[in-house]
Amino acid sequence: MFSGTVFKMKLTARQQEVLDYLQSEHRRSGIMPSTREIQEHFGFASQTAAVSHLRALERKGAITRREGDDDRRRARCLVFADAADREPIVDIPVFGAIPAGYSDDTAPVADGTLSVDVKSMGLSERAKAYALKVRGESMIDAHIMDGDHVVLEYREPRDQDIVAALIDGETTLKRYITNGRKPYLKAENPAYPDLIPAQELLIQGVMVGLVRGATRRW
Repeated sequence: MFSGTVFKMKLTARQQEVLDYLQSEHRRSGIMPSTREIQEHFGFASQTAAVSHLRALERKGAITRREGDDDRRRARCLVFADAADREPIVDIPVFGAIPAGYSDDTAPVADGTLSVDVKSMGLSERAKAYALKVRGESMIDAHIMDGDHVVLEYREPRDQDIVAALIDGETTLKRYITNGRKPYLKAENPAYPDLIPAQELLIQGVMVGLVRGATRRW
């Protein structure tokens, strides 16, 4: 929620709910939800209702359209308008690549830094965070694509978190599942199997955000 932020016009209760949902999903996945996802979340009869709320939020200055994007129906071409909410920007280390496919025994290698908006990801400036570049397509149903950068925080995982993990000596990016039993890793692509540890499952970070089309710095 944009607490303390003043928009051009006051938001209705429903518009605030839609804005809160956009922010929550953006913090969780790193991208805006689609108009269909907005429709399904709020139970709207059609995507047109979702588009109408997005246009109202844009008119009132809560969100804005990315420069050069004229598609009025796409939610994912929108960004939050308030500059204060995008600060502070900090540089976090990038440690090579992590497979979002079958596990890999290649150790991460330091590979520059990535500038991220820690506030939008729910991180403090002192949080221990790092980024990894994704290889593979096992997490595409969670909107994590080959070539994306995932931002991870060093902390204990919870059920359903997306994590970077060392499983039986090999690294991978998957969803962490407990369900009251021995933890295992689940892909977000039906073409890939679950990964059940034979001996060791070590969580190396919990995903807090995603950056697409990122430029690293050295």
